[in-house]
Amino acid sequence: MSSNVYISGVGMIPFAKPGKHAPYNEMGAQAARIALADAGLGYERVQQAYVGYVYGDSTAGQRALYEVGMSGIPIVNVNNNCSTGSSALFLARQAVQSGAVDCALALGFEHMNPGALGAVFADRPSPFDRFDQATEELVGHGEIPLALRYFGGAGLAHMQQYGTKLSTFANIRAKASRHAANNPVALFRSIITEDEVMAAPVMWPGVMTRLMACPPTCGAAAAIVCSEDFAQRHNLDRSVRVKAQAMTTDGPATFAARDMREVVGFSMAKEAARRVYESAGVGPQDIDVVELHDCFAHNELISYESLGLCPEGGAEKFVLDGDNTYGGAVVTNPSGGLLSKGHPLGATGLAQCTELVQQLRGTAQARQVQGARLALQHNLGLGGACVVTLYERV
Repeated sequence: MSSNVYISGVGMIPFAKPGKHAPYNEMGAQAARIALADAGLGYERVQQAYVGYVYGDSTAGQRALYEVGMSGIPIVNVNNNCSTGSSALFLARQAVQSGAVDCALALGFEHMNPGALGAVFADRPSPFDRFDQATEELVGHGEIPLALRYFGGAGLAHMQQYGTKLSTFANIRAKASRHAANNPVALFRSIITEDEVMAAPVMWPGVMTRLMACPPTCGAAAAIVCSEDFAQRHNLDRSVRVKAQAMTTDGPATFAARDMREVVGFSMAKEAARRVYESAGVGPQDIDVVELHDCFAHNELISYESLGLCPEGGAEKFVLDGDNTYGGAVVTNPSGGLLSKGHPLGATGLAQCTELVQQLRGTAQARQVQGARLALQHNLGLGGACVVTLYERV
């Protein structure tokens, strides 16, 4: 049996602001149906499903998929913070590659509330206790929401070590808006300039303006993952395969390094990328297009370095040289990324997958990266987990 794993169907619904969307079960069912239709496959052919979401009760995955069909298949609910969607994809790919099943569905959705993220269960230890303590010790500023302190602190560490300018983060955000202008399912499609990003309300003086942070978003996305034999038997699309994939969690450096970049997963991402490159026999210089986890412009910048797209300390030059966009070294976040497309936690990884599959199929229309053959996906969640996936056009 071939160990090749194909993404034969993808789909997502337009992301929306909290309160401007259908309930999670309807969003999830709709995304699953779109992916099945894209594959040309009936739900009865799916043998397992992995459903990711962060803010929801147990078995919400069943609640969504029962609207598509009640076939009795195993449905596993997945929660790995912001890397939840890719964690579902990781499990679906693993199930197919192992030979346990021939066809699996990865689905992710999120039904979020407005405002900053917060703990749901206040009567027990938080998974973020050690992250919060490290952040307090390294950056302070208890008056600022924690998510901003995590990633703003990581950007600040880069600024302090390498002299990176605040305007460079604004440049990244402006680039995201130019890309999103061509994406019909992005939440924000208006082009904004670097000056407008700099002039936005200040969230942390000298470190972050509001437009450098992604917004709370609701939505859903899905992918059909199948074996080569299954795809051949059912005449499914075999133009995009998963060439390599790795998931990592935190190592000692997260807290021992005393560096906010490590607290937000720099080494976790670097190791996942290393494993993927090594497994695939390629290097970052071979990548044509990337969807990476730009929950803040600051995380996009440090992710250029953790993924090896530029040398450590070279991210500002990478941005200012235009190597992160069309005509440069590698197009990053052609979808507009989390900053413009939105970040519904459970759906984000599968929305990234959807974008990259469309890029490799050559169906991304105005966003198309010409001649794209290798596509890299990076999806990171604090607490922590990072999934890096390499897709190849066959």
